[in-house]
Amino acid sequence: MTHKVHPYAHRLGLLTDWRSRWFGGRDNYQAFLRTDVLVREFLEKKLRGFYVSAVEMERGANYWRVIIKTSRPGMVIGRSGEGATKLRQEVLAYAKKIEGVIPRDFKIDIEEVKNPDADAAIVAFNVAEGLEKRLPFRRVLKQTTEKVLAARGVDGVRIDVSGRLGGAEIARKESLKKGRLPLQTLRANIDFAREKAYLSYGVIGVKVWIYKGQVFDEIKK
Repeated sequence: MTHKVHPYAHRLGLLTDWRSRWFGGRDNYQAFLRTDVLVREFLEKKLRGFYVSAVEMERGANYWRVIIKTSRPGMVIGRSGEGATKLRQEVLAYAKKIEGVIPRDFKIDIEEVKNPDADAAIVAFNVAEGLEKRLPFRRVLKQTTEKVLAARGVDGVRIDVSGRLGGAEIARKESLKKGRLPLQTLRANIDFAREKAYLSYGVIGVKVWIYKGQVFDEIKK
């Protein structure tokens, strides 16, 4: 293939599902789409540092459900559910501010990610967090790849970091790969995520690919 294709979008309908799932008519398609995109961006920015894997949304005729997947649900829920209640109020206030479509039945569900070492989004944030703490980037890459490869169900991992690594004047790209990573095999279950590490001398980009074996129809059913 001549173009780089996002592993998630490449396998939509085959192995992966949509992050926004709607049931019902298409009367308010533009308004629904705008609300979903802006609220997802708001939540991703708001929950940075809470080890969030994904923000998924479900819409029906009269309900809207936001699912937050995180490896540390206690951080999001808070003491006796205070954090979740406050987050719901903030999302509603933001949706009203952007004049989004909010049905009467709106709720936020928080789900726990059982195996965070095999989740690309959480691994990418861990790498970015290590870089923000000014740890040597080669040590961060090596330790993270070894930890991910030791996780259950992982057959291969690749981590790319690019930018002013180590505070160098000239930006460059470093990559570390262990195990197998068949990107062109459609039935290969590949998790992919991007993250940014914000440092005083600039932003360092992080990309993570995690290969979790091949999925066959019999197993999927």
